[in-house]
Amino acid sequence: MIVGALVGLTLAVNVSVDRGAIDRMTGFGAGPHYTETQRKAAVRPLMKSATECIAHKVAADPRYPQLSRIGNVTDLIVDSITPCLPAVRALIDAHDELYGEGSGETFFMGPYLDALPTAIGDLIKRFAK
Repeated sequence: MIVGALVGLTLAVNVSVDRGAIDRMTGFGAGPHYTETQRKAAVRPLMKSATECIAHKVAADPRYPQLSRIGNVTDLIVDSITPCLPAVRALIDAHDELYGEGSGETFFMGPYLDALPTAIGDLIKRFAK
């Protein structure tokens, strides 16, 4: 359910990131000559930014307390993607730049979304402390 809604959402809005921004941010550019560790280091702050944005939007939603008690925050996550699209697009675009065209969407729709509900729950717990 979450994947279908997010596919349409990410394809409907195309917010691009300056490809050179990745180089300026990380100190290195894209290409096959970078190690996996370097690529992960470049993507990590973008993942953090997107995840924190989504978590803040979910936590601020008035429906959150009730939906979190029943363990169903999927709709809140989907609704929170739109205001966080610049951060999400930056993550996808950077992934494409570092791992190859199309890899960002695959990463976002697969491993990232799979881990997102848990990551958001953990962040919201930290926000509350």
